Amino acid sequence: MDQSAPHRPIRVLHVVKSLGLGGTEKAMQLMAANLDRTRFEPAVFSFAGGERGPQLRAAGVATHVGGDLLGAAARLRPDVIHVHRAGWPEPALLRAIKLAGAKVVVETNVFGRYDPSPGSAVVDCILFISHFCLARYAAATGVAAAAPRYRVLYYPVDTDFFESAVAPQDFASPVAGRLSRADPGKWSRLAFDIAPLLAAKVPGFRYRVIGAIPEFVDFIRGRGLESQVECLAPVATDAGLASFFSGISLLAHANETGESFGLAIAEAMSAGLPVITHPAEGLRDNAQLELVEHGVTGLVAASAEEYADAAAWLFAHPDRAREMGRAGRAKAKKLYRAQAIAGQLETMYLELLAGARA
Repeated sequence: MDQSAPHRPIRVLHVVKSLGLGGTEKAMQLMAANLDRTRFEPAVFSFAGGERGPQLRAAGVATHVGGDLLGAAARLRPDVIHVHRAGWPEPALLRAIKLAGAKVVVETNVFGRYDPSPGSAVVDCILFISHFCLARYAAATGVAAAAPRYRVLYYPVDTDFFESAVAPQDFASPVAGRLSRADPGKWSRLAFDIAPLLAAKVPGFRYRVIGAIPEFVDFIRGRGLESQVECLAPVATDAGLASFFSGISLLAHANETGESFGLAIAEAMSAGLPVITHPAEGLRDNAQLELVEHGVTGLVAASAEEYADAAAWLFAHPDRAREMGRAGRAKAKKLYRAQAIAGQLETMYLELLAGARA
């Protein structure tokens, strides 16, 4: 080997379905943007554009939107392809990744699903975004899901930004916030039913909601709660989220299908907010209970009545709400800080590349 040859950064191509506002896309953005540019050269291929595209380019990450993945890979010649996908069989996508000929292929398995197809053999390392997802995968498949092929890497959060940008909250102010995409699949009936319960129970109660669906808007109008419930426009930036978090005193999480991680929860924790959540039934996602520790970083409630009582208790005990918010911020900084997650990812890339050369 020529020791005088100039060092070339390792080329990493992240592959994602779109560049929209979803958690998958945001996690990919933070992973790519926080890689050490002296050692890695990140780029992104997406089949569809979206709000993340300009943000990635502003961070110096090249984006390649639409067209042919194989053609883009031929131009970029990545050393590592990192695909972000649900986990179920996608033969055309995996065939293109195999033909691209990268030394290493990493998959972030967003929903903890099982792909038994032959094409999945192209993946050298599968990353689950919670310990819950890894454990469920192993139990459901019988696969000995152990390193180095199977690992957990939490979604990254810009905890430093939220710590500095979120204004101190007034925990005595009875304002709950809800944050999701305007997608019925992101909602639970709990998010509806707690509104009239808290309106009746807590004087001055306000409910600020990003991602309201038409059914929720109709529900609020039908019960005459328009003066207490604000339905807000989606936000595309962390600055917008910081402003939202500054104006609430708890995050009310409610998603019928549960969470394979729970990025909105982790971001609210980073903002110093206590979180109320609920268990999901059966084999649905339950990583929200991995993030929210009952009585430590928030509260867990199983019914609308329990949920409303939990929120009312936090409003009535602002010192305890503040303590839970601080505990949540400390946990988020320890486990989800974007720079630390990127560092863990860099170590994995290097280990896998070293194994590929052996």
